[in-house]
Amino acid sequence: MNCSDIIMINSIYKAIMHQWQPEESVETMENSGEVSALPIFYRNPVPLNSEIHANLTVSPSPQGFAFAAAARTVLLATVEFYDASRQFPIIFRETADNGILPVVLLGLEEHENLFVDAAGNWSGHYIPAYIRRYPFITTHGNEGDETVCFDEAYDGFNLEGGAALFENGEPSAKTREIQAFLQDYLVKMRESSQFGAMLLQAGLLRQIDAQANLGDGRSYALNGLLVVDEQKLAQLPDIDIVKLFRSGMLALIHAHLLSLRNLKTLIERKAQREN
Repeated sequence: MNCSDIIMINSIYKAIMHQWQPEESVETMENSGEVSALPIFYRNPVPLNSEIHANLTVSPSPQGFAFAAAARTVLLATVEFYDASRQFPIIFRETADNGILPVVLLGLEEHENLFVDAAGNWSGHYIPAYIRRYPFITTHGNEGDETVCFDEAYDGFNLEGGAALFENGEPSAKTREIQAFLQDYLVKMRESSQFGAMLLQAGLLRQIDAQANLGDGRSYALNGLLVVDEQKLAQLPDIDIVKLFRSGMLALIHAHLLSLRNLKTLIERKAQREN
């Protein structure tokens, strides 16, 4: 498998690649004559190979989370809603294939993540799985088999004290841990896609415009945010509400709606950063 194969990934990742707003646009690469965008953060992903990368080790980046400092939003799996809703606004994004996926809002301006400071430290209580996954990612090969890839541009490889990815030609405990995390992430994102499809099919989404006003007079427009329409939710037949409750989706909707109060958190963080 070579770099051109890396973009041959499942429909969820294809949707992810095309959904970002201009501030999160990333480089493109050729795939059978077609140009496809890479997922945010990833600059040069290559398949992990036991022969080529036999001596490869991985460590935390010396720059911490600096790689995510310009990420205004990142994808969020529904399983993360309860932790994420305590700190971030959770909204939804339409994908290129007309699907719906949840994201967390991390900043008020383009190229801004208010949870990463100048030293690359993460200042929040929860780190979304999309960020924790980097620099690894799962893709599909030509025969549908899943392949672990990593971003060669990541600066945490082959540092002193790093964890080996292979031992005696076999995946190390660290690599098996990474594989399990990636597999679980893929499953959870499929569930998140199904949740978004349900919201769309039920007509429960609406666009809102929000205004973030700072004490010094500055304001930031947050237009076109996709959120659940509480009025339409309240008008659903009882049988549909019961179905949502028993499936666990009603709790997710409530977590999303409560999370919107965290717009105030972003405003407070923005004010603190500017002081």
